[in-house]
Amino acid sequence: MRHFGHVAPEERQRLFHQEPSVFTAQSPARVLAAALGATLYSPATRPQLADDIVKQGGRGVISMVLCLEDSIDDADVADAEENLVRQFTDLAGRPGAELPLLFVRVRAPAQIPDLVERLGPAARLLSGFVLPKFTEERGVPFMEALTAAEAASGRRLFAMPVLESPGLLYLESRRETLEGIFRTVDKYRERVLALRLGVTDFCSAYGLRRAPDMTAYDVQIVASVIADVVNVLGRSDGTGFTVTGPVWEYFRVQERMFKPQLRRSPFTPEAEDLRAALIEHDMDGLLREIALDRANGLLGKTCIHPSHVLPVHALSVVSHEEFSDAQDILRPERCGGGVLRSAYTNKMNEVKPHRAWAERTLQRAEVFGVANEDIGFVELLAAGLPA
Repeated sequence: MRHFGHVAPEERQRLFHQEPSVFTAQSPARVLAAALGATLYSPATRPQLADDIVKQGGRGVISMVLCLEDSIDDADVADAEENLVRQFTDLAGRPGAELPLLFVRVRAPAQIPDLVERLGPAARLLSGFVLPKFTEERGVPFMEALTAAEAASGRRLFAMPVLESPGLLYLESRRETLEGIFRTVDKYRERVLALRLGVTDFCSAYGLRRAPDMTAYDVQIVASVIADVVNVLGRSDGTGFTVTGPVWEYFRVQERMFKPQLRRSPFTPEAEDLRAALIEHDMDGLLREIALDRANGLLGKTCIHPSHVLPVHALSVVSHEEFSDAQDILRPERCGGGVLRSAYTNKMNEVKPHRAWAERTLQRAEVFGVANEDIGFVELLAAGLPA
């Protein structure tokens, strides 16, 4: 699989200075963590789930979560599990199908070994599990169950804990909760692919819901939690983990209070219809939040609608300017430090302070590619849209 793999080769050549690399579900964890991109959630109750997975894989989706938790009714869990096993068995009988990385969001630790056993040979299609409301107390049983299932099945299984508990939100318990989460994920580091933020649950604790023309970073109590999570769990000193961006809830037209946030200048006259469509479907707010995710140390994003996938991926591609700066900073002859003017002559690159940024940028470039010098996110968006 590869990002923008659904785009024709000649079009990729036009778009990319360095094309996204090819990887598989067996690739190293660092590659998969960076490559998750827009992780599309789907209720495990969908009767045509196997068809949906194949369809989305063919449209550029790289990772999906099949949900047995909040997206389905409590009374439907048993039926959803049966459906999940049936749909995985169906997928296993489709050799050559383009499948994303598949994860299952469970409710309880016991579901993990039970589902792996019930899946049988079809478990080879499973990349891991998403663990809800993760804290030290709740997380340890989940991780022990995942470890046991991994040993029993003989295949690698990853965990993606969701950070969404009230203990993480409330000021008086936040530090202790974060420290406990760190102890747990550090102990099981090799099995933790990424940490996901459950911002909807954070808002729920205070009866809040952000409007489509506001981002998670405009809700100050949410922004403060994101900052603290990155502070403790997203460090670039070798102790940190990939932390993914929060879900964007909107995908239909809403009444607007504020002016659109998407400037005209990046859009050529030919692309004005694309700009209008993005604004009409509240995508301008999504694009702004994706940019703020990256500015705040997050990579990838939880998505609940297929229309959100391409904007996340288009804005994850490394620009030619970013790539040029990162390469300059990491040149072997610059290991002693120093300051240099960027090749684009518009900024200062300070070798030691910017090294961690440069390393992360090249890691993102490996999986999302590097745009050609004259290519921006508008061209990437337009190229990835269905014909």
